[in-house]
Amino acid sequence: MAGHNLEIRRSSASLWGGATGMRHLPVVSKFIDTTTCIGCKACEVACQEWNDLKAVATEQTGTYQTMPELDAEFWNLIRFNEQEFDGGLVWLMRKDQCMHCEDPGCLRACPADGAIVQYTNGIVDFQQENCIGCQYCVSGCPFDIPKFNSQTKKVYKCTLCSDRVGQGLEPACIKACPTGCLKFGTKTDMRAIADARARQLREQSGFANAGVYDPPSVNGTHVIYVLHDITTPELYGGLPANPRIPPTFTLWKGVAKPIALLLAMLAAPVAFFHYVMEGPKEPQP
Repeated sequence: MAGHNLEIRRSSASLWGGATGMRHLPVVSKFIDTTTCIGCKACEVACQEWNDLKAVATEQTGTYQTMPELDAEFWNLIRFNEQEFDGGLVWLMRKDQCMHCEDPGCLRACPADGAIVQYTNGIVDFQQENCIGCQYCVSGCPFDIPKFNSQTKKVYKCTLCSDRVGQGLEPACIKACPTGCLKFGTKTDMRAIADARARQLREQSGFANAGVYDPPSVNGTHVIYVLHDITTPELYGGLPANPRIPPTFTLWKGVAKPIALLLAMLAAPVAFFHYVMEGPKEPQP
């Protein structure tokens, strides 16, 4: 378990969560300022090295983007997207990784006990030793983040360096960033910095629609962005404007599982009274 020093708030396939209340930590967040990212990819390298991920063959797609999508062995990708803006061109670069939703679709969809956990500080982590490879988390994520490894039959994603955070360190990608566009701290502090930066962009830099991406449809995320134009987040490599958890992947836990549990509890007394009234089943000749 990568974040063994962190207290678990809730766990997959659990109706009531798994928190023990033994250790309460501040809710954390990563702040990403897309307006000061230079696309150097230092964060990509730091992520690969710290997590000891295998080398993945890059693919030339006509841009400086390392590869088209995230991979089970590549959890952090700088997306490059050239767009027209104010009669000119602007390069919209976005650091793509797990958003660590406050209401994680992957955790809601997962049927394997303890395969996905959310710590009290908000980080969402995968525990591969409990993963059954069903890939429900892949379909349940509104950001298309988790990736399946066909060799290990497990699913992987960014852990927000829960092992480092559990020891009081910042994530590796933030440590490597040379421009300061990445910051890490409490969610309250990071949101305040993001709001101040967006206001500065609107008032001083001519970006009238600048804003903070922290979607309420998933109760906010623990990775937040400052965007030049908050009205069209899709321009930043397909960032959804209104991410939502597919209801088909959460219905089983919210409705079907409690009903099944209730029926199982009722079956025991029914079987007992049947035994008392009818006696043991007679062996057949």
